Amino acid sequence: MFSLFDAEGTTQPISRSRAKDPARKGTVPDEHLSPILSHHARVLFLDVETTGLSWYYDEITIIGWAVDGEYKVLVKGEDPSSLLKDLASATVLVTFNGTLFDLRFLQKTFGKLALPGIHVDLRYLSKRVGLAGGQKSIERELQIDFRSDLEDVDGAVAVLLWHDYLRGNVAALQRLVLYNRSDVLGMAAILDIVMARLNLQRDFWLKPQAFNEIARNIFGQPAPTMSSRALQPNVTFRTFSSIFSKTPAESARIVGIDLTGSEKRGSGWCVLDGRTAETLTVHTDQEMIDRIFDLKPDLVSIDSPLSLPFGRTVVTDDDPGRQEFGIMRKCERELKRRGVNVYPALLPSMQALTRRGMLLANRIRAEGIAVIESYPGAAQDIMAIPRKGAGIEYLKRGLSDFGIEGRYASEEVTHDELDAITAALVGSFFLANKYEPLTGPTEGALIVPKLTDSEDTPLVVGISGRICSGKTTAAHMLEQEGFAYTRFSLVIDDEIRNAGGSPDRATRQKVGEQIHREKGQRWLCERVLQRVAGQSHAVIDGLRFPEDRAYFVEAFGTRFVHVHISASDEIRRSRYAESAAVSFDEADRQAVEAGIEPLSKLAHIHITNEGSLSDLEQSLTQIVSENSKSGKCLSP
Repeated sequence: MFSLFDAEGTTQPISRSRAKDPARKGTVPDEHLSPILSHHARVLFLDVETTGLSWYYDEITIIGWAVDGEYKVLVKGEDPSSLLKDLASATVLVTFNGTLFDLRFLQKTFGKLALPGIHVDLRYLSKRVGLAGGQKSIERELQIDFRSDLEDVDGAVAVLLWHDYLRGNVAALQRLVLYNRSDVLGMAAILDIVMARLNLQRDFWLKPQAFNEIARNIFGQPAPTMSSRALQPNVTFRTFSSIFSKTPAESARIVGIDLTGSEKRGSGWCVLDGRTAETLTVHTDQEMIDRIFDLKPDLVSIDSPLSLPFGRTVVTDDDPGRQEFGIMRKCERELKRRGVNVYPALLPSMQALTRRGMLLANRIRAEGIAVIESYPGAAQDIMAIPRKGAGIEYLKRGLSDFGIEGRYASEEVTHDELDAITAALVGSFFLANKYEPLTGPTEGALIVPKLTDSEDTPLVVGISGRICSGKTTAAHMLEQEGFAYTRFSLVIDDEIRNAGGSPDRATRQKVGEQIHREKGQRWLCERVLQRVAGQSHAVIDGLRFPEDRAYFVEAFGTRFVHVHISASDEIRRSRYAESAAVSFDEADRQAVEAGIEPLSKLAHIHITNEGSLSDLEQSLTQIVSENSKSGKCLSP
């Protein structure tokens, strides 16, 4: 015997329809509809309930179906053999929106399974006779009523009923089954009316099936009783401790912000110290900046788009690339594909938020603090926590069950503050290396939690230090140990040559400053990484700005190790080549060296390089040994 929901599968085409008329999408040709009217047809009506709308992240909770004059139900955890047997022997399957929803969940759960040869999706078939909208609105229009005492239950409430059941409320499961049965029986009544309105040719020698009559007979029967068969909820809830134990997230300080599009509206704010959350509402960007700089968090996670779609240059609709490149980023398209509702970054109503988020992130990153983009709704789906739309108390309970402590659990807080907690939790997943970056060319990554480690993250060492401290020597030592080597000046040299020039110290300084001013340091960091794409270990020589450090933390999380190398002025001066074009003092005062001191305060590891080369090599070996972990390849 095997339990429901053990199997994994991929989505395959379901509908046999080849109709080009959009109104007939998801239906079957007329020649396949006529046999349904025959009493020989074995018609199975099916409806699934799930933990949410995303076929990618959510799961089936119960499956209800009616066949041969009987309603049956399968609860998650039970043996599915009866369902699979009925599906295999039926000749017609009837769903409402099953093409996009129910069958997708079934195939995700069971993989390839035997389905009836004809699938009737009532959502589309109903449109052919002028019945549009959801199933419940069609039932109201047709005066079909199998929902006595269930008027307050809809898809969102069905999710909450399952959550109540998992916490020991079997009556909630019973109500969920009644709701599912009403959907199944309602489909039977709708099919009767739709088939009559289609006025298809019938076999006059045989009495056609009356599906509404069958549904009425089932409705008069007692519903399956859950108290005698429901599995006792023995659910191991995912918790902070079970996911983040012995990871950097366990003791990290993370700021989560549920940002709004205007300072006039308060934004949710959370400081998450390990598992303890403190929340409040903040209004101005400056207040956020001041708080962040005082807190010196390990990471900031913002619920707001932090980048533009590929090809776009400004957030407003007067962008010359508006028509060609649109308003959506790749991450938003991917979430849509996975069944997660998300607003495009440059939708008119989102433009102010996107602008504000990008400007805020830039100010934070300039201080060397990494900023990631999060989407609490998607994170809550993955963590099996009800969204705020289900009710603030359910969201509170979900966060509390996850193990997050704080006054929010017992005091009145806004839903924005609760989403800020979730945004901070996305940062915990990031620092624990349990995340998926959804991104596209030139677009920043939207960080999505994963419940398993991200095994393909490489180990990247970034080295900073003043001139003649030994950073390049250290980088080449790591190169000898198999690390792919790259440095900022190589990208700058490429830019100089592409413009027809010849690289030298003065030209590098001038072009480097121009890139920093016009294209931005993040553009330069991206080009630096492209030089070592596909490598499992890399060393980056010559971090110059705090923003460099922020970029690489955002790219690799805790798999990025910032090493700062220092030496006394006297030793550095003795290492300086006297034959150089400028003096040591002049070289040490160059503008590009101005960011080194702030970088030193941000480094993960400090090495004082005043001994022998062997001493330096030994220090580097220890760093690699402590941080080495299997990695796959760098993202370009």
